[in-house]
Amino acid sequence: MTDHPKAIAPVDHIEPVPRRIRAFVAGEQVLDTTRARYVWEWSFYPQYYIPIADVDRDLLIDDQRTEQTRRGTARVHGLLVGETSRDSCARWYGDDALPGLADTIRFDWAALDGWFEEDEEVFVHPRNPYARVDALRSTRSVRVELDGAVLAESTSPVLVFETGLPTRYYLNRTDVNFRHLVPSATTTACPYKGRTSDYWSVRVGGTVHPDLAWSYDFPTGALLPIAGPVAFYNEKVDLIVDGERLSRPRTHFS
Repeated sequence: MTDHPKAIAPVDHIEPVPRRIRAFVAGEQVLDTTRARYVWEWSFYPQYYIPIADVDRDLLIDDQRTEQTRRGTARVHGLLVGETSRDSCARWYGDDALPGLADTIRFDWAALDGWFEEDEEVFVHPRNPYARVDALRSTRSVRVELDGAVLAESTSPVLVFETGLPTRYYLNRTDVNFRHLVPSATTTACPYKGRTSDYWSVRVGGTVHPDLAWSYDFPTGALLPIAGPVAFYNEKVDLIVDGERLSRPRTHFS
């Protein structure tokens, strides 16, 4: 049993996307639609399936092969935009697809340079319409420890509640003991929060534990309260909240 809500959509669940979706490669618009479908290929978040009529078909390269999937037979395509090619990155579904998916195409997310919901860029994967991500200011006492060393201690954290993930505790930089933090070149991204600005490993007793803390300088508009503060992976440190030591969850997402 977890201490946070789980994802609720079953695999192969399909819903309409009410948002305008656009995506680009090498500055060229590949698709522009208000008729996309959410398809849950696994339960945590959906993918976009795009009507072929809303895709620039001149950019598609037919691989002359098909793949069998749970959702039907898909003809594999690549993309060619000027001199930029993306091999085998799209699957065009035919008449045997699940209801509502015939003549839709599913692109590998990373094969396109940028995805937008309306005019806001989205990172990593589509946002789950059944998920909430709230950043709430709090006066709970939070202490972060590792191997007996105190890494941070605060009575003014920002708590981030994200469906399917454990609560994250963002602490003011003035409450963090940076003597234990070692800057890292790691960068991650989140569909709901944006791209991280900083990552740190933690050095305790001569041992460096890689990439345990991060921060966002420029999060998405809905998550502005986390602009600046530092969070630590609950899974890899010891968290004491209001005097109670929390068990470490297994999940590992920022």
